[in-house]
Amino acid sequence: MAESFSSDFKRFFSRGLGILLPTVVTLWLLWQAFGFVYNTVAQPINRATRITVIWVVPKVMTEESLPEWFRVTGAEIAEARSNRSEIRENASDASVRLILRREYLRKFWSEHPYLNLTGLIIAIMLIYLAGVLLGNIVGRSIYGRLERFITRLPGFKQIYPHVKQVVDLIMGDKKMAFSKVVVVEYPKAGIWTVGFLTGKSLRQIDEFAGDEVVSVFIPTSPTPFTGFTINLPGSQVMELSMTVEEALRFVITAGVLAPKEGTDRPDPMLGEIADQLSPPEKDRDVSDTDGPGAKP
Repeated sequence: MAESFSSDFKRFFSRGLGILLPTVVTLWLLWQAFGFVYNTVAQPINRATRITVIWVVPKVMTEESLPEWFRVTGAEIAEARSNRSEIRENASDASVRLILRREYLRKFWSEHPYLNLTGLIIAIMLIYLAGVLLGNIVGRSIYGRLERFITRLPGFKQIYPHVKQVVDLIMGDKKMAFSKVVVVEYPKAGIWTVGFLTGKSLRQIDEFAGDEVVSVFIPTSPTPFTGFTINLPGSQVMELSMTVEEALRFVITAGVLAPKEGTDRPDPMLGEIADQLSPPEKDRDVSDTDGPGAKP
């Protein structure tokens, strides 16, 4: 009986852990990401916002027009001088008023927790404005010079280019064109490897191969955005009936999470490559083959 209970406990405990662990880990990662952004981005912006309010608002508004909770009267200044040892009696009214306003604002801020979102909202707006300013030709040129300077700095030049490559791959305007999920015999015959068709390869490789060659990106597990590119004839590339997201999930989990099998068998890709080429590329192919010896 004890062995049966122990066996059942282990089985159900493992089952419950397998069901709950992905959700718990996902929530933990999201919470850690939120905490990182809040502590390293939002909080410094909140402090800067409070400092700005303390210094700027009294200069643009009269004492009578200030909110009541932010207003400092002469009686409050006198009371602070007489009851608080940290405030010297010879301190100027402006200094005492500044101290009291800082305390009033801190108290008001703590009584309204939603004000802590100010930093996040300002950060989002700053990122948006940076995208607008750096998205035009002038901004892109200026930031390009700054990037060239950064990549020359020791430490930055070893890390920054790789981080930028990953970010551009995921979020850049010109993302890697994973048009189709394919399978190829690589690194040797009989070993089938999942890859992503990225397009037509170099014309010079076509001449060496004697066939129309395509480029296939081979991802690596568990980081599919790192890998290598191979070039092979389109007749040796077989399309799989799965989405790019399913293939990425398959690679990230090292084949553990495989998509449901489709009913369609893989077909050679060679006949579809010409249809994927842009018109300028097609025209260029025709023009390059004009002349003596050209194929009809």
